[in-house]
Amino acid sequence: MRALVVSTFSVAVTAAMTCASAGAQISDAAAIASDPPYTKQTLVLTDIPEPSGPAIALFNGTDLSGWDKWIGYRDPALTYHQTTERAIGKNTSEGASTFRVVQEDGKPALYVEGKLWGALVHKGVYGNYHLRMQYKWGNKKYAPRQDMPENNGLLYHSYGKLGSVFGTWMPAVEFEIMRGSVGMAVQVGQSTGIRSYIGHDADLTLYPYRRYQVGGALAEVGLPTYNVEAASDAERPTGQWNTLDLYVLGDQAVHVVNGVPVLAVHDLAVIDGQTKARTPLTKGHIQLQSEGAETFFRNITIEPISSLPKVEVK
Repeated sequence: MRALVVSTFSVAVTAAMTCASAGAQISDAAAIASDPPYTKQTLVLTDIPEPSGPAIALFNGTDLSGWDKWIGYRDPALTYHQTTERAIGKNTSEGASTFRVVQEDGKPALYVEGKLWGALVHKGVYGNYHLRMQYKWGNKKYAPRQDMPENNGLLYHSYGKLGSVFGTWMPAVEFEIMRGSVGMAVQVGQSTGIRSYIGHDADLTLYPYRRYQVGGALAEVGLPTYNVEAASDAERPTGQWNTLDLYVLGDQAVHVVNGVPVLAVHDLAVIDGQTKARTPLTKGHIQLQSEGAETFFRNITIEPISSLPKVEVK
């Protein structure tokens, strides 16, 4: 497994809807006008790969060795706005209180407070892997998201500078961890290219009304429609542990929630800001977000794979 080591912009959906201008809303409608209608599907995971090497634990259950703690602004409400405020930065006392090890349900857990926004960034760079971890929500939510669904995120294939997206996260692909939308794909930074197969669900309450659909249209996950909703809500009730499986091979990935495949992404890339040329994004750091909600993580392991599982309609 050692050979595997090569060395959430997790925009809140509700915030995006609130901040969208009339012109942007027209652009959104135009972007989804040609999408096929979404048809509800029951998805199953097949051809699950065997590991091609030993697993390693990214969280040792004792401390946060191997991780850096990055904290954004003292006022998280500044995160999605132009500001001259400086981020708090790397491995500060604020980071130590935001990310720490606790005992939860009789076992060690990685605790994310959520009050300040930021990222716990693993120092390793990984590609071609199966990552498994468990999470559950705590009871606390903080401004400016205290009246919104609990929000966090697993950011993978992270690259570039710490905090370079809104002063808070590295550019990445996001496996969203948000109440009602776990497994959603989000573009973290406009330089990140993502494509997914989608359908347009007019009944969705979450912007931008696109949902993952096997056999749907291949669409770019990027502004003005920067996310694709999971095919289904497979999350367990608050207070229960959930298991996430992330399968990544090259520039493709599959998101699985409690054994249910909910989304697949393709053609992950870094997009040149001037030429718009795409360079395949096949590896990167792993980030865990702090974004307004108290969250516990445990049993974070990663093992190498040489093939992806298939997502099929039952």
